[in-house]
Amino acid sequence: MKQLYKKYILSHLPFMICSILLCILIALPTGYEDAVIYQGTDRCKAEVLRTDESAVVHSGLIRSGEQYCIVRLQGGIFKGQETEAYNMLSGSLENDKIYTVGDFAMVVVSHQNGEILSVNMIDHYRMDKEFLLMFFFAVVLVIFAGKTGLKSLLSFAIAVLSIWKILVPACLNGVNPILAGFCIVIALTVVIISLVYGYDRRFLAASSGAVLGTMMTCILGIIFTDLFKIHGAVMTNSESLLYAGFENLNLTQIFMASVFIGASGAIMDIAVDITSAVNEVVEKKPEISAKEAVLSGIHVGRAAMGTMTTTLLLAYSGGYLTLLMVFMAQGTPIYNILNYKYVASEILHTIVGSFGLVAVAPFTSLMSGFLLTRKNGLKL
Repeated sequence: MKQLYKKYILSHLPFMICSILLCILIALPTGYEDAVIYQGTDRCKAEVLRTDESAVVHSGLIRSGEQYCIVRLQGGIFKGQETEAYNMLSGSLENDKIYTVGDFAMVVVSHQNGEILSVNMIDHYRMDKEFLLMFFFAVVLVIFAGKTGLKSLLSFAIAVLSIWKILVPACLNGVNPILAGFCIVIALTVVIISLVYGYDRRFLAASSGAVLGTMMTCILGIIFTDLFKIHGAVMTNSESLLYAGFENLNLTQIFMASVFIGASGAIMDIAVDITSAVNEVVEKKPEISAKEAVLSGIHVGRAAMGTMTTTLLLAYSGGYLTLLMVFMAQGTPIYNILNYKYVASEILHTIVGSFGLVAVAPFTSLMSGFLLTRKNGLKL
């Protein structure tokens, strides 16, 4: 009975540890919750009742000026009140929006002494749809994957909160982004793979392979960012950080960290795939030698690397489709395109990330082959 109880605890230990970690991350403050610019304001959903576009200036596709709306506040301390709200137009198709009657908007209500001073319409209200989409995703995942799907949701939540509650504040507070990012990625690797395997030799094999791949990606990212003369300002909205009072941030180091953070998921995926494949071979053929098991893992790794490299390319380049269209429409020579720093930065992301995949495959195969063919079972 005692042995069964111990086995039950060990099998559920990763899930219990991760659940505790999730609760800690949820409660953990970032230190940036009470920004001065948001003091004396209330944020809520509002329904658009009437609109006035008389102050909107149209210049072809571009609109500037202000749109005035009468809205009914759906939440906050002024819930139910109807008030005038304004929608500032800056002439940017990317940022501007026009509201129509019946729309719902996210608004910021500035108030003092219980009276509304102004209502600024931030954007269309999407949070209810976002939560609905996430809920459907969670339901489908749990239905099709069962307990594994639940663990996937847990690891997803931990990853999101770790980046938002630990990595981002640490970088804003001046911690070296490369060091902070590497520590977060390694911690997430250990946590996520433990949910997949528990704490056994498969866990050791997959974790060690993923760590090595991440380490190689980190080193190559640092080296080639310097060789390519890439400045961190190439990242979207990065300059805004400097103008917001964080001029001491090293944007280039943040870019370097983004290289291996972006590839870490694919690296982890390859490590788990190879470990699972080798483990399956060993279970079906217990008498297999370590050398044969290692070769089996390498063969699986070769097949997986072919698709994963393309996956990285598509993931990184997908957001640059319009930029490529601009280049083609202007007849820009490919020689010029490849030399632009934002194109070079994406090439660096893709190629360096692929190097990590190349490194993780043989090392994970080697560790899996030797660890999983031992005769004493898989438990540590």
